[in-house]
Amino acid sequence: MNDERQKALRTLQTAQGQIKAVITMLEEDRYCVDIANQISATQALLKRANKLILNQHMNHCVKQAIEDGNSQDKIDEVLNLIDRMVQ
Repeated sequence: MNDERQKALRTLQTAQGQIKAVITMLEEDRYCVDIANQISATQALLKRANKLILNQHMNHCVKQAIEDGNSQDKIDEVLNLIDRMVQ
């Protein structure tokens, strides 16, 4: 596993812990604003992990496809992903 994937994994593990904390906060009937803040922090971690994975994809998978002369499929994948992300 390369460095970007390791960082993404650690980030997702942290997000997993935060999700568990949000569930506990809900079960304990904690203050809504505190819960919302925790959810926002978790969303930020998920975005960071996604960025790391996309960086890894561009720097390794897409780069390799370009070197192999098979870039169009990878480019289409990335463009489709971007379309889904900006909707």
